[in-house]
Amino acid sequence: MCTSHDHPQGEAVQAGAGRRSFLRATALLGAAATAGVALPTAAEAAPQPASRRRPDPESRRFTLAVMPDTQYLFDGPSINPAPIEASLRYLLEHGRDENIVFLSHLGDLTQNGAEDEFAAIGEAFGILDRRGVDYSVLAGNHDVRSSTDDQRGATPYLDAFGPQRFQGTKTFGGASPDGYNTFHLFRAGGREWMVLALDWRLSAKGYAWAKDVLAQHPKTPVVLTTHELVVEDDTLSAYGQQLWDQLIEDHDQIFLTLNGHYWPAGRATRKNAAGNEVHLHLTNYQNRYFGGAAMIRLYRFDLDRGVIDVETISPWILGRAAKGLNELERQEIELSGDADRFSVEIDFAERFSGFDPVPARPARPASEMLIRGTVAYWRFEAPVCGTVRDVSGRGNDLTVVPVGGGSLGWSADHHPDQPGHGSLEFQGYKSPLKGAYLRTVDGAPLNSATFKDGYTIEAFYRLPADWDARHHAWSGLVSRTGRNGAVGPVTDDPDEPLATLSISDGPGPQWAVHPLNQQQLATNWGDETAREKWWHLAVVNDGRHTTMYVQGCPVARNPHAAAVGIASAGLPWLLGGYEYADRIDQILHGRLGDVRIVERALPVTSFMTH
Repeated sequence: MCTSHDHPQGEAVQAGAGRRSFLRATALLGAAATAGVALPTAAEAAPQPASRRRPDPESRRFTLAVMPDTQYLFDGPSINPAPIEASLRYLLEHGRDENIVFLSHLGDLTQNGAEDEFAAIGEAFGILDRRGVDYSVLAGNHDVRSSTDDQRGATPYLDAFGPQRFQGTKTFGGASPDGYNTFHLFRAGGREWMVLALDWRLSAKGYAWAKDVLAQHPKTPVVLTTHELVVEDDTLSAYGQQLWDQLIEDHDQIFLTLNGHYWPAGRATRKNAAGNEVHLHLTNYQNRYFGGAAMIRLYRFDLDRGVIDVETISPWILGRAAKGLNELERQEIELSGDADRFSVEIDFAERFSGFDPVPARPARPASEMLIRGTVAYWRFEAPVCGTVRDVSGRGNDLTVVPVGGGSLGWSADHHPDQPGHGSLEFQGYKSPLKGAYLRTVDGAPLNSATFKDGYTIEAFYRLPADWDARHHAWSGLVSRTGRNGAVGPVTDDPDEPLATLSISDGPGPQWAVHPLNQQQLATNWGDETAREKWWHLAVVNDGRHTTMYVQGCPVARNPHAAAVGIASAGLPWLLGGYEYADRIDQILHGRLGDVRIVERALPVTSFMTH
């Protein structure tokens, strides 16, 4: 729905605008340096206060940041913290516009697992600690310099990044008794998510602990992070296969896994025991310029679009652009290969339905829909048998009109926000014309109504996969009969009906009406609407202008000219039918749900979807 309370202010720019603005700022800095223009002072360029950096937990667009192997930056005497500090500061500076909710490091923080190496990288991560930014880490093989599993005991890694470091942070959920495995819970998109950060080698105790964590959070979707899993495209390592067999495959909550260790980057997709896809991603850049320069992956979740957009960038190189970059550095600013910049399509509600189904919205009584000014309301909660009653009580009942031996079907299928649970199945076809439609009875008050003070017409519809413009275009959802030219001189086609809410050849909705103050039809055009999906459509006239809404969103092609009321020839209205030159010309091919007509303009918040 396109209503103000559904999308917090500024949300529309969260996915992508942050990076674009950063690139623009970098370009400007470079230009300023070249031209000798004074650059911002340190105070002017300083990040905003931490209190303004909190992610929006309800926004349906958010970002999970990922940092793979940084070991070559922390290798004995060769310690270079600047790249990782640049990446961590990027998270601070763009936490708000990117809505960055969490950072996951994938292990091999250091080359040798030595105390001085961990002291250096631990100090770098203090950038996040001091600002209250949440993150997880895990041990890679270089961090523990051992092939043993998570029962190895004390190490410098555990001293620097053990559970004690995360105690008291808002997302830390807990750790295994050995300290090498942790889980973290954060809220994003209006729900709880988990990052399960596992040691590079799980013991039997580690597996038992992980399964227990999942069992304690049965409705939480999980991103599993570990050091080793995918070894190359479509291939798991021997240990990765073990992790799949013993943990991932039987736990439907795990929908995404992230690992480093190997290079180049790669992806795999496997179906788990529940038959659902699990996306397994390898990301590691230590083989690239400056040991990977602490590159970060940005996983931008968009729950409404059903997609995760993935991007790989080097904030350190971006930040140095003002000083001028050599050819190699310019190639490393951001990576655009198929394994580094891509999108993953996920219907999140469907994917998570096995462990956390979204409850269906219950049907609402017809009486709740009879708001002030309702002149007609039809709903189809059972097959049509004789007359379809106007539940508004205004006497605008409908009768079935068959054509060419056609009939009306019925389905329990309906728009998820539709008040009545059911729809009519129209099976129209042109050449030869066949099907069935509904018409208001003779003498129905609606037949003569002109709506000079405004109106709202709402309908739910769904087109099938076999909808074909050659046979089904220009059928009416709701239309008024009577020729356009029957109410006076016109400057356009006199044989068009006086009003029709139709499905064009797009297919998309169109509202064409003869207003009381014009001598031609006024037309609102909607965009194409996908087949096999339910849509809510509303046409709202405030007494002067008409606006069409699709899913509560106004369309672009709404005319600005004044349009008052709807001209009438005193003839019936049709549902599922369209007349031309006073003869039925086309019949709907698709499903039609609740239809309501109100003799005043309604705000979006009063539509039947609310």
